[in-house]
Amino acid sequence: MNKVWFVTGASSGFGRAITEAALADGDVVVGAARRTEALEDLVAAHPDQMVALALDVTDTAAAEEAVRGVVARHGRIDVLVNNAGRTHVGAFEETTDAELRALFDLHVFGPAALVRAVLPSMRERRSGAIVQMSSMGGQMSVAGFAAYSGTKFALEGMSEALADEVRDFGIKVLIVEPGAFRTSLFEGSRAGASADSGVYGKVEQTRAFVSGGHGSQPGDPAKLAALVLAALEAPETPLHLPVGDDAVSAVLGHLDQVRADVMAWEKRARDTAFDTE
Repeated sequence: MNKVWFVTGASSGFGRAITEAALADGDVVVGAARRTEALEDLVAAHPDQMVALALDVTDTAAAEEAVRGVVARHGRIDVLVNNAGRTHVGAFEETTDAELRALFDLHVFGPAALVRAVLPSMRERRSGAIVQMSSMGGQMSVAGFAAYSGTKFALEGMSEALADEVRDFGIKVLIVEPGAFRTSLFEGSRAGASADSGVYGKVEQTRAFVSGGHGSQPGDPAKLAALVLAALEAPETPLHLPVGDDAVSAVLGHLDQVRADVMAWEKRARDTAFDTE
């Protein structure tokens, strides 16, 4: 039976690539975006499969209402893809509360509301999948990405617990951790930036990487989309899926560094219990 997908941020980048892959598989896709005109070509090409839905995922009440509408119309949501997002560059010290809260609204609270909304029907049917589009920055971070990675770390931590909670109901959770892919993430009009004092040289390097990286990223979003579909169909869907040579190398290197830190202090760290008489 063909699936019903609910994809946020479906108008561009990974969201559009996943939407196109699902449509090619014969599935139904409800593509949510703030500007649905970018989806008109897909609606025209797949009138029986594609629905464009205007939605700002940071409006959590609207997000929950949107899910109820999709379930009422199509009977179910088989796959939720929380993809809507943007990048942000700024030193930890120079990132404002307002900037940080806006990112958490987009990357954490919006996806959380959508997950809460889809779970009752998925639990009832004892099937479904939730795809959380994170980043290699959800596993490790560098100067300039404190706020961005903070939201992705939060999303991943919540998703690990979610996976443990819903596994018994036949629901899969897949956290996708892309590296540099040729999407609009680094596009100047979409990438956020905190005020720059010039104090932190490493942050300047990150700013330069982002501002000069748009259009030259090595990753092909269509190949990531194909991998996501394959991972969801696999008998053992991974919880974490770094994608791209850069992401795989960075995540493995980070895990090696964490292990080295733990092992270097292991004996003293273990020996912290109350002394026994």
